[in-house]
Formats: sequence, C-alpha cells, structure tokens
Amino acid sequence: MAVVELTEENFEQIIQGNDFVIVDFWAPWCGPCRSFAPTYEKISEEFPDIVFAKLNTEDEQSIAAHFNIRSIPTLMLFRERVIIYAEAGALPEGMFRDLITNAKELDMTEVHAQIAAEQGNA
Repeated sequence: MAVVELTEENFEQIIQGNDFVIVDFWAPWCGPCRSFAPTYEKISEEFPDIVFAKLNTEDEQSIAAHFNIRSIPTLMLFRERVIIYAEAGALPEGMFRDLITNAKELDMTEVHAQIAAEQGNA
C-alpha cells in the first residue's frame, strides 16, 4: 500500500477507519524528515496490513497543533484509535521495524482495559 497523505478532510476517516495507522508528521524544509522518508517508504512496503500516512505540518497546522507537535519528524502510532507511541526523531530502519513489530504484538484488550480503569479513577 502506498503512503497516504493526511489532510484535514481525511484525517478522521483514516484514523477511525483503520485498526493500525502510523503517522509521520513532517515538513518539506526539514532535513531529518527528508532523510527519514525513504526508510518510511521502505518499511511501509513490509507491513501491507498497516496504514502508513504522512502529515505535512506546514499545510495541516491545526492537526499538528491538536497533537502538540513541537519537533519533527514525529512518529505517532494509532492502534484501534489509541495513540500507543508518539516520539519525535527519525528512527534507524531496524529500530523502526522493531517498534512496529512490538506494537503489533501489543495486547489491545489490556490497553483498552487500562484506559477504562484510568478514566474510571479520573
């Protein structure tokens, strides 16, 4: 699957309509973002069951602000509409692959239970 370009028009639909979405927050002027792009593309081909998306923070400033993006590139992993990872910085290929593999193995039933428990205590 090709990498999807996220916009204000399709962001909600992509996140809500897919069980696993990885978002790369980037900007055209960002050197580390441009350096990470080939790695992101390559890894996206290895995991066809995951939606890989890019969000241009220059064009989509309101979404970037909503997620409090202060540094780019920032990777954000959504599983079942829950953010399970959000960190700034380009990852080396091996670390990125390991991150995805570990995220796929995460017990989302347990994650949802923890969220429900935290919300019950709030």
